[in-house]
Amino acid sequence: MKTTAYRGGRVVAITGGARGIGMATGAAFLRAGARVALGDIDAALVEKTAAELRESTGGVVCGLPLDVTDRTSFSSFLDAAEDRLGPLYVLVNNAGIMPTGSFTAEADDMTDRIVAINLCGVLHGSKLAAHRMAGRGGHIVNVASLAGATAFPGLATYCATKHAVVGFSEALHLELFASGVGVTAVLPSVVHTELSAGHGAPKWIRPISEVEPEDVAAAVVAAVGSHRTRVAVPRTLGAMIKIASGLPDRLRHRISAAAHFDTAFIHVDPAAREAYHRRLDM
Repeated sequence: MKTTAYRGGRVVAITGGARGIGMATGAAFLRAGARVALGDIDAALVEKTAAELRESTGGVVCGLPLDVTDRTSFSSFLDAAEDRLGPLYVLVNNAGIMPTGSFTAEADDMTDRIVAINLCGVLHGSKLAAHRMAGRGGHIVNVASLAGATAFPGLATYCATKHAVVGFSEALHLELFASGVGVTAVLPSVVHTELSAGHGAPKWIRPISEVEPEDVAAAVVAAVGSHRTRVAVPRTLGAMIKIASGLPDRLRHRISAAAHFDTAFIHVDPAAREAYHRRLDM
């Protein structure tokens, strides 16, 4: 169903668009009536994804190569998107990686890579998009994580980048608000994608801690044009984490341990995560 905001075919660019949340978000914007450019480091897969979405939605979509860690690549991606589709109205900074394991065992090059993709990619894209949107308005949506509002052992560097994205998004929202450019951080919990496969959260808590990519996509689409700086998915878990953040550290850590959040990304299923970690090493 097309919404009023997208009946004119406004242009949306999405990073990490070949699979998972990026793909679901592309589909949601297409169904809303937007024109969509998907960017991904996997050029072949993102073209295939674009073709599948074109067929399933009947919308206007293209798949383009993108390395979010490279400013020139990011600029070329947005140039190509605007050449094919028109002026950029929304940028969704979605690309991210989440290897698991203890920080002290994490290879230095992997630490650098997590920061480069999860944080620097957001900074590169936001600056480029803000310059393009200046004078005509638009919205930047940064896909962070509820790991950007709390802490999970086994995800130390990931948590660091997502905390940074949340803080950056709020500061940039305040900087750009008067110019008509909105900025929102969307904070999903555990999403049913390859990125979070094999986590060790107990089954009893999964109904309130897990969401589908389509849930995140709906939150991203709804965020555009709003004045909200932060949106949790699901909202109930986001509210619980916000309340818990005001508790004394010792009590908060006890609650985390009772829910097994303290080991959910330490005691993972290696077989379930093998394909994802193997792809990260490519």
